[in-house]
Amino acid sequence: MLRRIAPILLTLVVVALGVTALAARPQSPPARQSADYVVLVGVAGLRWDDVDAERTPTLWRLAREGSIGSLSVRSAHRPTCPVDGWLTLGAGSFAAWPGSRGGDGQCPPVDVTVEQPDGIGANLPDQESVAVHNQERLPWGTVPGALSESVRCSVAVGPGAAVAAARPFGRVDRYAPTLPADPAGLLGSCVLSIVDLGTVEGDDPAVRAAAARAADAQLARVLDGRPPRSLVIVAGVSDTQLPSRLHVAVAHGPGWEEGWLTSPSTDRRGYLQLIDLAPTALTVLGRPMPDRPFLGRPAESVDGRPADLSAAIAEPADADREAAAQRKVAGGFFTLLAVVQVALAVAVLPLLRRARRHAGPYGPKPVPRPVVATVEVLLVAAALAIPAALVAEAAPWWRFAYPAASFAGLTAVLLAAATLLVRLTPGYRATLGPLGAVAGLTMLAVGLDVVTGARLQLNGVVGYSALEGGRYAGLGTVGLGVFAAAALLSAGWLAQRVRRGWRPTVMVVVGGAAVVIVGSAYLGADSIGAIALTAGVSVAAAISAGGWLTLTRLAWAAMAGLAVTVGFAVVDLGRTPAERGSLGRFLAALGDGTGGLTVQRSSAASFDTLVNSPLTVLALAGALLVWFALLQPWGGLMRLFGIYPAIRAAMAGTAVAAVIGGLLSAAALDVAGAAAAVVVPLAALSALRVLDHSADRTQPGADRPAGGGPDGSRPDDGGPDGGGPDDGGSTGGRPGGDGPGARSSAEVATG
Repeated sequence: MLRRIAPILLTLVVVALGVTALAARPQSPPARQSADYVVLVGVAGLRWDDVDAERTPTLWRLAREGSIGSLSVRSAHRPTCPVDGWLTLGAGSFAAWPGSRGGDGQCPPVDVTVEQPDGIGANLPDQESVAVHNQERLPWGTVPGALSESVRCSVAVGPGAAVAAARPFGRVDRYAPTLPADPAGLLGSCVLSIVDLGTVEGDDPAVRAAAARAADAQLARVLDGRPPRSLVIVAGVSDTQLPSRLHVAVAHGPGWEEGWLTSPSTDRRGYLQLIDLAPTALTVLGRPMPDRPFLGRPAESVDGRPADLSAAIAEPADADREAAAQRKVAGGFFTLLAVVQVALAVAVLPLLRRARRHAGPYGPKPVPRPVVATVEVLLVAAALAIPAALVAEAAPWWRFAYPAASFAGLTAVLLAAATLLVRLTPGYRATLGPLGAVAGLTMLAVGLDVVTGARLQLNGVVGYSALEGGRYAGLGTVGLGVFAAAALLSAGWLAQRVRRGWRPTVMVVVGGAAVVIVGSAYLGADSIGAIALTAGVSVAAAISAGGWLTLTRLAWAAMAGLAVTVGFAVVDLGRTPAERGSLGRFLAALGDGTGGLTVQRSSAASFDTLVNSPLTVLALAGALLVWFALLQPWGGLMRLFGIYPAIRAAMAGTAVAAVIGGLLSAAALDVAGAAAAVVVPLAALSALRVLDHSADRTQPGADRPAGGGPDGSRPDDGGPDGGGPDDGGSTGGRPGGDGPGARSSAEVATG
């Protein structure tokens, strides 16, 4: 009875850990009014490398006294051209002006029709069609002008500001085409003012410097005319060409002194999004949010900025360079990884065919040992490629003249060192030795990065980019796949070293810790990943002591993931709308009838990822190798699973977690591809070693260790319940077969 209910009890423990990890999150400070006026100043294309004490003295002083950060200007279009950026600023959600992009990646200037029928306000005749385009044809349901609709009166200076301040029907309350010589009266006529100070564009440093100097001179007039108790926010509201970049964000006013800007939408110190500016303005003014919530969240100022302004500004400028380099390097890295792993999969096939050593005088000639040893080392290196690339982010490779070559060289050195470390591990010659060493190193690398703030993932080649606007903190898609695979394989390797009855407990302890790391808002901050990993750990715990992945066990794992989802949903829906996570916001959207937009966005993102990601190739190539080679009678994986049921459990749990994680997070096969990059090479290597000993015999009276081999292989592993050779597709004990009498002495003694 205890053995029957143990998996149930252990699954409940995993569910409890998952809900606890997801429910615990930092408390957001209460929203408070901190100013009577807000002035939003936009300079399209302005980056932190355009700012210095001599060229832009006004902006330099504003940054020294206020709070600064890197601004991600994502909108509904990529790149975010100036008119898209201004429209997104006023909407508080991703928006786009129809036909605003150039065909060559260059952005046209802001060219909108602004009518002034009464000399006070203005009218945008195209605004109604723009509103229809955003609400009906784009998947965010954005309401252009939602910011202006939330205040009684707003001021716009310049055409870009008119786009941001226009109400949904096109009316701008107060408008001036250019900044007056003395703007005090205009800026003080409404609680919200939006000012367009032009564009800084191009790659010529002299041209950019002149444009930044002109914008700074106008900014000085804005500051001279600002109303009392006002908050001034300066933002580089858009890109001007491909590729996208990070831009300037400065907030200056009461309560915003000498700090870093951040927001709950990024959860990363020094980063905020363009869509955060609208809710920030309303929060500062003490105004309620619109009926259809903004996608952005109110920004805030946090401590920790260096006292030296030059050092402080160097951080966002360096982050912009890193993000720009990451975009160029990431595609090439994953494409090369996919090519190498596919080539290794092809190379392994003939080795698998000839790896089984025949006891009789006839049979194929075995592959020379040096060749097998070389392929094994290459498989270890392939499994360590992503962790090595992650650790390479600790060095500033993007600052060199040739970033791609610098990253490649650094990653190659780290990969060689990690492979050598695994090769020199005392247990390397054991069947599961490389698997345990690689899984442990991978789990350690990713786990330490997450625990210490995920610094290596942000703008990292194998992490996520702040330019994409999807994630800024915690565990990314690739990190989730790699960490889930490494955690479950580590748990399986440890579980195989203990008695069968304790294996589910080991799985739950290690897997539960991984669930907490993935799901905690303080660490991985990935609620979808925690739910998927909970299901994977439940599967692994259920079959780690023996048996296969049946529909009943799969259903039980699905119920465990569903239990975590429901538990977290109940907690998340109980929070205020501003504090809810992605799951709570989605469920709330289902309640008010807008959940279909979220489903549409997720489906589009998933399809785009499926078609364009090199990780899709990794996932499909790994699945083909496993199904058509490793799981075949000659492939060795069935025998490996029969002898080591805990490893079988770990790989089954990884597959479940990767599939669920990809489906729920709209990442298609990216999670599965990242997991396959670690699991498939290790599975092929372990299968080769099992096949190499498949014809060995345990000599009568041989000295069997009482506790089994060093990797946990024990005499009681035989039989269907224990996952012995009968579970591995035995051939009935024929000469050279895999029957119960064919248990390898090398496998018993060394694993």
